[in-house]
Amino acid sequence: MTPTQAATFARIALGHVTREYPHKPDHVMTADDAYAPRRVHPIFFGSFDWHSCVHGYWLLARIRRLFPDLAEAGAIDALFADAFTADKVEAERAYLDQPLSRGFERPYGWAWLLMLQSELMVAASPHAATLGPLADAFADRWRAHLPLMTYPVRVGTHANTAFALVLADRYARVAGDTGLRTLMAERAQHWFGADRDARAWEPSGEDFLSPVLMEAMAMRRLLPAPAFAAWFTTFLPALADGQPETLLTPVRVSDRSDGRIAHLDGLNLSRAWAMRDIAAASDGPVAQTLHAAAAEHLSVAIDQIAGDYMGEHWLASFALLAMTGTD
Repeated sequence: MTPTQAATFARIALGHVTREYPHKPDHVMTADDAYAPRRVHPIFFGSFDWHSCVHGYWLLARIRRLFPDLAEAGAIDALFADAFTADKVEAERAYLDQPLSRGFERPYGWAWLLMLQSELMVAASPHAATLGPLADAFADRWRAHLPLMTYPVRVGTHANTAFALVLADRYARVAGDTGLRTLMAERAQHWFGADRDARAWEPSGEDFLSPVLMEAMAMRRLLPAPAFAAWFTTFLPALADGQPETLLTPVRVSDRSDGRIAHLDGLNLSRAWAMRDIAAASDGPVAQTLHAAAAEHLSVAIDQIAGDYMGEHWLASFALLAMTGTD
């Protein structure tokens, strides 16, 4: 990733994390309720929805760490100083105490908040301590929720369990939370350990995640390397031969003004991210196949991250994942 690309991504995120409207809430109304984005969520009110605002801040935190000399660094610092105050963090945390908030942003927003916290921690940012109570609240929720999940959610959208495992694992590694990592590894093995010969009946028309690749990446992150290698060989046994073809072929986006169809740009980007991550744990023809497919996916999507707000409010985060990885 070049400084020019990083600056472009930063400007995109700076342009939407404090854009309050249009806004899509994840909020259960009660009889006497009144919802206004900035009042209810004093930090994460922008970017069309709460979770996109969270990963917009993650994008800015990562770029600030990797490219400290960008001209945009001052604007990022000023934004973070205004956003990450104890009072605002407590307001975000207190929202979780409301009745009927149990499912708020589960698990996608939870995982992204933990990913943001891990980035602040890696950067040794003073904002990590301020955001800590909110991160702790979501980590506790995830820890309590995992044993209740008899089955994983395997869709290609926000509810995907494996995607949340990948991001939460990054947080657990950075935070040194071995208990959470152990619990996630146990649940991943329970859900996915017996999966064989994945058919990759994807994409669906509104996916931005590959259920097959997200599962593989979660197992790669949570299993010991030899155990993952043995499992992956049986999970996608024909990968070296370019099969399943549907998994390795970039998808076509017909209408980027339609927010759900625009998800498919994100699928190309998240596939590239996952393929590169899994290739790092593979070798020979499998690694070559994954690297080639990742490059093709990234090349068709990287120029589509801006233009229409339905994609612009979130796609740069997935492009950054594809280009810089989970670590």
